[in-house]
Amino acid sequence: MGNKERLTIEDFESVSSNEELLALIEQKGISIGKVTGKIAYEEELKKLQVELVKLQQWIANNNKRVAVIFEGRDAAGKGGNIRRFMEHLNPRSMRLVALNKPTVVEKGQWYFQRYIKELPNPGEIVFFDRSWYNRAVVEPVMDFCTKDEYSKFLVQVPEFEHMLYEDGVTIIKFWLSISKDEQMRRFDARNDDPLKRWKFSPVDKKGQELWGKYTYYKSEMFSKTHTTYSPWIVVKTNDKKKARVECIRHVLSQFDYQDEKEDKIVTNPDPNIVMRYYRSAKHLD
Repeated sequence: MGNKERLTIEDFESVSSNEELLALIEQKGISIGKVTGKIAYEEELKKLQVELVKLQQWIANNNKRVAVIFEGRDAAGKGGNIRRFMEHLNPRSMRLVALNKPTVVEKGQWYFQRYIKELPNPGEIVFFDRSWYNRAVVEPVMDFCTKDEYSKFLVQVPEFEHMLYEDGVTIIKFWLSISKDEQMRRFDARNDDPLKRWKFSPVDKKGQELWGKYTYYKSEMFSKTHTTYSPWIVVKTNDKKKARVECIRHVLSQFDYQDEKEDKIVTNPDPNIVMRYYRSAKHLD
């Protein structure tokens, strides 16, 4: 590789911005599609996170109550999405809810009881990393609940969410859709990374074995719990970065949080990535 095709220390010392560096790289004819894509993603993400800060202030000032639910198969990107949402928000008026399996006492309570106390207070936004919808997919797939408990849940969910809607709680329900091959690739990556190995569990492994069963219960969940007042928003997540920015765009698009939007900031999500559930839609999973 000649000098024209590589960067030297002097090259790095001669530039003072990303723009100058990219111009120099282009001038030298070096192919860096991945790098430019990552820079564009980081810049877009930062702009959208600025808008999230404004939205949070509006929610706090107007005593709104907002719950954003992230559901999906294992490794679909729930945690990564939530981290990008929360990264620059004020922790005083924002919470993450990721509940462990229910205790003996909680198992004897009404199923929704332990989630009710986690709902947003006035002026607060709450992110749910999995939610009461555990009983719609994971629990019946893994035989963690009875058929009667499952059936009762599907009847009660629309009523429960309608009461919240009537009381002024905004619920945004994301289903992060991932293909079977991509899920396997991410599972392998988790096992190879000692910092991520804790994420992998026997339940994850079952996700591949019971893929078809998950698909059945997911479809049942959509058909029984997708309503006009609490719709399911399906997000294609094989491309993690696109999924993250488009989820943020969708949340921003749900609120009239300022008189004028900043120039050059698109807050309407890409309909090819983010869409309302409908029966004829083809999902990745």
